[in-house]
Amino acid sequence: MTLLFISDLHLEEKRQDITGAFLRLLHQKAPQADALYILGDFFEVWAGDDGMSGYHLQIARALRQLTDTGTRVFLLHGNRDFMLGPHFCQLAGCQLLEEQSVIQIHGQPVLLLHGDELCTLDRSYQRARRILRHPLTRLLARLLPLDLRQRAARRIRQTSHHYAQQASRRRVDVCPEAVATCMKKHGVRAMIHGHTHRPAMHELTLNGQQAWRMVLGDWDRRGWVLEISKQHCRLAPFPLQG
Repeated sequence: MTLLFISDLHLEEKRQDITGAFLRLLHQKAPQADALYILGDFFEVWAGDDGMSGYHLQIARALRQLTDTGTRVFLLHGNRDFMLGPHFCQLAGCQLLEEQSVIQIHGQPVLLLHGDELCTLDRSYQRARRILRHPLTRLLARLLPLDLRQRAARRIRQTSHHYAQQASRRRVDVCPEAVATCMKKHGVRAMIHGHTHRPAMHELTLNGQQAWRMVLGDWDRRGWVLEISKQHCRLAPFPLQG
């Protein structure tokens, strides 16, 4: 069994280099895998499934072509695309996972999440996250006209860019205590997440046992793919130019 994990592509029409690299991944590498997991921030911004453009439909069709070959595709919400809903998933032939999902990989439970909830030192972000991601907030947002939602999403994106530039590195990284608490809650010794844009394989000790935290990289100057099979567990860059 071979599984692929990616996150933080921040797909948008003006970044055709990233779009092209992702489509190349779908055509060249993903068909040989049993499943592809996209762990949040797949799109740079998402105001709702009713706001899909031709560009978004192109991505959905490409995913559908992959799933039709037998490779399963799973999606997690990120902090940029938490309004992504069932209509897109239906068109793409993929499954939307819970915010924190445990899957079995070669008989071992592994926790999948986007990762922003682990940045607990950033209290102002966590307060905003709780409000924006609350089911009632999302329900009310869907009742707003699309143009208002799109403007609000763009404003949140601009604020996020500015805040990330101003915030200290420590505040926007995960908190080790939050990692340990989350892993203990789900009874796992392995975690895969994105969000921080700091690709790495971290080894830690949890309840006296060896544990691992695998962090996916963002797609900007290059892509990042975590590939897990019985033979290896490898986090490697994926070139934007093929």
